[in-house]
Amino acid sequence: MKEQLEKIYALATQDLSKAASINDIEEIKNKYLSRGGEFNAIKKGLKDLSDEDKRIVGALANEITQKLEASIKAKHDEFYVKELNEKLQNDKIDITLPGKFIPQGKVHPITMTINEISSIFQSLGFSLIPSELSPEVETEYYNFDMLNFPTDHPSKDMQDTFYTSVASNVILRSQTSGAQIRAMEMQKPPIRVISPGRVYRNENINSRKNNFFHQIEGLYVDKEVTFGDLKGILNEFIRKYFGESRPTRFRTSFFPFTEPSAEIDVECIMCEGKGCRTCSNTGWLEILGAGIVDPNVLEGVNIDSEVYSGFAFGMGVERLAMLKYAIDDIRLFFTNDERFLKQF
Repeated sequence: MKEQLEKIYALATQDLSKAASINDIEEIKNKYLSRGGEFNAIKKGLKDLSDEDKRIVGALANEITQKLEASIKAKHDEFYVKELNEKLQNDKIDITLPGKFIPQGKVHPITMTINEISSIFQSLGFSLIPSELSPEVETEYYNFDMLNFPTDHPSKDMQDTFYTSVASNVILRSQTSGAQIRAMEMQKPPIRVISPGRVYRNENINSRKNNFFHQIEGLYVDKEVTFGDLKGILNEFIRKYFGESRPTRFRTSFFPFTEPSAEIDVECIMCEGKGCRTCSNTGWLEILGAGIVDPNVLEGVNIDSEVYSGFAFGMGVERLAMLKYAIDDIRLFFTNDERFLKQF
């Protein structure tokens, strides 16, 4: 058995000398030192020897096993270092070379403007109306009737509003005000909300008009709300959005759902108030409409107009973006032209 051990050790040493990789080393280790390996097979036969032979052969077997394990480990470490150096040499990276350009998407200017406007009004105490209360496919009831529009109002005509084939009274909303009606139906004053979203109008498309655009409307209902509160909120919004030095003016107007009503202008950003084609030589550009909520609207949602009052306002997102960034054609927002979008 001693001769067998020495013969197996010699064969193992010979195999190690021929090994060319870590895989070869692993195969040799499994062949000779694993549970089913050749040295383990001999050790199993020790039980048949005398006590004296067991002591001699067992000691020799352990000695040879330890020597072989040391030789295998040394060879393994040698190949590991060699293969690692080869890999590092082949896969090395010149960190002085310029990296690969990976283009990144940016926020669309309309989304950016909506986020900015919403953030300003949220800082003034307004909250966003949940999207489920602000559907784009709307009924005449919420889009017109609950907002004090008379039955024969021209905005209800098909040349102004998109009607659907779902039902005769189902339309694509022309304003986001329906969301405010739902908010007043579900919540008692005080109410301070804004409702951003897409709206649709049957317009002839040109540089200043599109048949769909984005709008943000706001509503504030509480006790003793005045027109002065409306002016204070909107002037603060304009100051934060356009900057400290942008002059504003309020002009009387009319909307079915507010009384009194006003339109708010800012000094033309193109000509700084001197007059140009963009502002029709007036020096002013309209940015939004607003007014005190008509008592009929409040009574329609069971809010006592003798106790509560409020104001509402609505603004076109594209118009505000055009004014802030001096964009002269609304169609640029919808053409996906990278030359335009990259500027933002």
